[in-house]
Amino acid sequence: MSTGPLIVQSDKTLLLEVDHPDALACRMAIAPFAELERSPEHVHTYRLTPLGLWNARAAGHDAEAVVDALLRFSRYPVPHALLVDVAETMDRYGRLQLANDPAHGLVLRALDRAVLIEVAKSKKLAGMFGAKVDEDTIAVHPSERGRLKQALLKLGWPAEDLAGYVDGEKHPISLHEDGWTLRSYQREAVQQFWAGGSGVVVLPCGAGKTLVGAAAMAEASATTLILVTNTVAGRQWKRELIARTSLTEEEIGEYSGERKEIRPVTIATYQVLTTRRGGAFPHLDVFGARDWGLVVYDEVHLLPAPIFRFTADLQARRRLGLTATLVREDGREGDVFSLIGPKRYDAPWKDIESQGWIAPATCTEVRVTLTDEERMGYATAEPEERYRVAATARTKLPVVRALVERHKDDQVLVIGGYIDQLHALSEYLDAPVVQGSTTNKERERLFDAFRSGEIATLVISRVGNFSIDLPEAAVAIQVSGTFGSRQEEAQRLGRVLRPKADGRQAHFYTVVARDTIDTEYAAHRQRFLAEQGYAYTIVDADDVLSA
Repeated sequence: MSTGPLIVQSDKTLLLEVDHPDALACRMAIAPFAELERSPEHVHTYRLTPLGLWNARAAGHDAEAVVDALLRFSRYPVPHALLVDVAETMDRYGRLQLANDPAHGLVLRALDRAVLIEVAKSKKLAGMFGAKVDEDTIAVHPSERGRLKQALLKLGWPAEDLAGYVDGEKHPISLHEDGWTLRSYQREAVQQFWAGGSGVVVLPCGAGKTLVGAAAMAEASATTLILVTNTVAGRQWKRELIARTSLTEEEIGEYSGERKEIRPVTIATYQVLTTRRGGAFPHLDVFGARDWGLVVYDEVHLLPAPIFRFTADLQARRRLGLTATLVREDGREGDVFSLIGPKRYDAPWKDIESQGWIAPATCTEVRVTLTDEERMGYATAEPEERYRVAATARTKLPVVRALVERHKDDQVLVIGGYIDQLHALSEYLDAPVVQGSTTNKERERLFDAFRSGEIATLVISRVGNFSIDLPEAAVAIQVSGTFGSRQEEAQRLGRVLRPKADGRQAHFYTVVARDTIDTEYAAHRQRFLAEQGYAYTIVDADDVLSA
């Protein structure tokens, strides 16, 4: 019998013994194709899913490599049926190919004729096909390229898109590597993306995803539409592009609630693009405003549904998705796969940390005991209100202040999801608060003051979950969040992962109320980071207060 760290079960779950000496090597080997489901102290549970296996296949991992990893690390014999299923599932990817035929335009070509016959009969694909070209080829209406890929994925036959891309309107863009150079993983990410044509690059927060975007733009040397989460993030992109590329301020337009500029490089916010008027989305016209050569989706895991719908019509444009995590709480990872493209590059967070490009971090869960009055309030609350009651308990306030004082020489972010709680913390800590209603001008003033050290502690709402460049932040204290959101946990840890000039460690605290749903949600939130190798230490609030 092998002594490996992995137990592979016939229900497609993988159990990884965390304390085994080969656990880290095993985690790295299975990460490209297995999804972490649960991560308690000693045994982590992964699951094999079709989408995970297809993503691995699209990224260049074949079934042989997946089977080899399972056999190499498994403690017991791997169920033969599971190995067959892995091979057959991965083999489904690419048996149908979208291609451009010189005579017939866009076509769906089959490497397996029976599969083409099967899907052509599906009512879900009605109206997407044109005439039959030959026994193995059928014409596709060009406008249906995206929706066809979505539908085929749901039928279990993900198509490989080889139909190519229009170059778009040319526009010269070059990198100015003056005093800096692309890191090896950034260069590799751009190469992998460009080789595939479209797809997603997954890198930790603080690892320089913007530079990957800039390098892809330089490779394309074409007009580019960049979609971002908010105006502050858009202006950070603009500053980086001006500093790192040949682009000038006049060449970069902002399309937001405040400005409506269309330029060779246009940075638009998801918020303005998804604004409805009379049931319509008037600003989606920006997608057709120019002959874009590249569309960049920042924080692609947050992509709103209307953008998916419009992206279905953009399949002839190169599309680059950037994110720290492909986890979507709405379960639409399949739409990212089919409409933006499969995962082209994924760097484990701990790998980037070991190279010194992101700061090492400790993760601590601090558990507080509610007062009798708070416990009664929680017990009598309606079920849908219980998380808010537990997460916003005032018992957390002195714990947060003790943590801030413990790190009085550091720049500290206090992050929460409930506005009343954030204002209470702001008053309690005598620290300014940034929330959704804070004007962009005031946000930028506070962020600049934080960067300069004029402000040491900043209380911040969900606007701090993404795309905010605060490299000086070394400590994050999370008091409440979006229920059990794994993607939010990753984004919040990411706020403190920028490498520190003096090599200091980052600290990420989550303050939770014990014996409540707050603790359950915290465990769920931590799953993604556990997959990346971060272990949470649980401490009692009394230990923090007495330290």
